Formats: sequence, C-alpha cells, structure tokens
Amino acid sequence: MIITEQKPLEEILEMLKPFKRIFIIGCGTCATTCQTGGEEQVKEMAEKLKREGKVITGTVVVESPCDARLLRRDTRKVKVEIRDAEAILCMACGAGVQTVVEHLEKITVPCLDTKFIGETERIGRFYERCRACGECILFETGGICPVTRCPKGMMNGPCGGMYNGKCEVGGYTRDCVWVLIYKRMKELGMLDIYKSLKPPRDYTKLGIQPREVVWV
Repeated sequence: MIITEQKPLEEILEMLKPFKRIFIIGCGTCATTCQTGGEEQVKEMAEKLKREGKVITGTVVVESPCDARLLRRDTRKVKVEIRDAEAILCMACGAGVQTVVEHLEKITVPCLDTKFIGETERIGRFYERCRACGECILFETGGICPVTRCPKGMMNGPCGGMYNGKCEVGGYTRDCVWVLIYKRMKELGMLDIYKSLKPPRDYTKLGIQPREVVWV
C-alpha cells in the first residue's frame, strides 16, 4: 500500500493560482484506503475549490491512476471535461501524478504527499514496512525488515544503543527491530539463520535510478 497524506489546502491553492478551470482525478485503490483521494475526498475537494472561485470541469476516480491502461480506460468517458480544464488536480501518489502527466499531457498539480510503502492496520493507522531496496532479506529476518525498521540500518543485530529491548532513536519509545527479529526467529526455530553473519548490503541491486522492470 502506498501511504499518502493530503497537502494543506493553502499549498494546493498556491499551485492552482494561475488556473481557473480544474479537473480532479482521484485514486480508487491506495488513496481511497488512506482517505486522501477516494470518492468522498474528491467531492470534498471539488467543493472547497468552488468556494475559492474555481470552476470544476469534472471529476473521476480512476481505479489505479499509476496503471496507464486503467487511467486511459477510466478517463475515456471524461475526455471533453479534461480537455476543457486548464489543469488537473491529481489526488494520487507521485507515481499516479506522473502517469497522468505522461498520458493525459496536461498540467497536473499533486494534491497529496507520498509518505511510504506501508501496512494498513486499520483506517487511520499506517506503518512503513518496505523501502523497495531491491534485495529482500525477509526470509533471513523472520519476515521483519531491518532495512525499513532500524533507524541506523543495522544489518547484523542491535547496536550498542539498545536498552531493555528499546531503540535509543526516539528516546527508547520503540522496540528495537533486532530484538523483535530475534524473538520471531526463536519462535520459528530459525536462530541458526539469525546468528549467521550477514554480508554488507549490495547497493547495486537498487539499480540505476529511475528504476524499471521490463519483461523482455
């Protein structure tokens, strides 16, 4: 899940300042779950912009704006409304905004800030769980990611700042991820893997940015 937060209205209005006629695109997947760009949020944003004197030419919630195929499919029925707009306000993650720009060829304003790839515990509780590092080691760590959850990026157990199972970063309010990994691996009977020395991370696996995966 891509976790997003809505930008302050003042920031959105500043970006939209040169434009009168706006078309709004929402996201039917991640931003809907985060309640930052679903049907309700799109309606609310349209009303806010109208109160600020903007003309809303139309709105659509695309199933997944970062998928060019779905974007083309879901915007086909609103081509005229998009054409009549001076700019698009995109209520999706950064990938969605860039897909809209590339395929609709219209000035596009981002409405959201993309925070992280995360776990949804429930609506309103989201936790970062993946950095898309390119080299997944979750089997070796009991399904708990130290790359994401250790502030210091430790790859071979806890640092000297751990105390009573807590991490010194943040004032000992959070569990040390390596203690969590140890407990999980012990429960799974996999401490032999836990105790093995891990080589330094291979940063070449991050790839050359911007990254891509292309099936040949």
